[in-house]
Amino acid sequence: MKLQIGLIGLGDAWQTRHRPALRMMHDRYDVRAVYGTVAKLVEGCASEFQADPVDGYRALVARSDVEAVLILERSWLAWQPLLAACEAGKSVYWANDLDFDLDRDGAVREAIERSGVAFVAEFPRRFAPATLRLKELIATRLGKPRLIFCHNRLQPDAPPSRQGYDVDRMQRTLVEVIDWCRYAVGRDPTSVTANSSPPGERGSDYRSLSLHFAGDHDAPPVVCQVSCGSYISAKWPEAIGFRPPSEMQICCERGVAFIDLPNTLVWFDEAGRHLESLDYETPVGELLLSRFHRSVTSLVRKLDDLHDACRAAAILAAADRSQTEGRSMEI
Repeated sequence: MKLQIGLIGLGDAWQTRHRPALRMMHDRYDVRAVYGTVAKLVEGCASEFQADPVDGYRALVARSDVEAVLILERSWLAWQPLLAACEAGKSVYWANDLDFDLDRDGAVREAIERSGVAFVAEFPRRFAPATLRLKELIATRLGKPRLIFCHNRLQPDAPPSRQGYDVDRMQRTLVEVIDWCRYAVGRDPTSVTANSSPPGERGSDYRSLSLHFAGDHDAPPVVCQVSCGSYISAKWPEAIGFRPPSEMQICCERGVAFIDLPNTLVWFDEAGRHLESLDYETPVGELLLSRFHRSVTSLVRKLDDLHDACRAAAILAAADRSQTEGRSMEI
């Protein structure tokens, strides 16, 4: 079944993830309309996909030839395009922030649940080829996770006058990594402890979270150390690329693995070192859009993505309280 779609916003991942995926999946997607804030980019996209450029997101979701929308850009519009799509009964692929505010954004959750449309959030870390291979190894060779390290060193590309942008960027990264750790472990953490530098400030240059997963009869307890920072100055351009840490280091019962997204996995067990370069696997963009296509065309409506995004945001909110109060928070 070919799905007729509209594109709202063409964000940072358009050229590297979404555009190549839509070109490869032309048998499943027909781009009918495009709306964005950069006119030249919209014109180029519309010409390439033989779609119509439109003047507003409401005009796009109201079109009779648009069955679903892909919201691909974070912008000042925030939740408005999503709410408009829900009102119009159009399914939504959400590649925007996963940082739901559980109090402020409660109406958004209710609108999605009440609308009856499919909602799929973009989890690129979850569905990267290296992560999917890691899950296979956990089930077969490495055993259950015991300890995880995730460190993200943000590019120093935001000027001092846009410090709020850095705060938002750090929040978004932490939500995505928290969800990634939940996916790797296979269950929810039971407590979180957070610190920052400078101490006690949400807008810090560096934040660290310690997520504790209680053990059960099937798996040992797990500790995840998550950190994120933009502490390297833009005045030191060569420093940012010096010895970047693996995006995930995971110690399991029978071995250890190191992940560099999207396609590189190095793991060690008693037999030694194993290097897997997964460049020939299906790209993450195609995997994500395949999920959306299945969700829209399925007769069974699932809201797992909405619940997972809200759960990760709730964990980060608990981490914010831990940072403010200086103590571990139960989740």
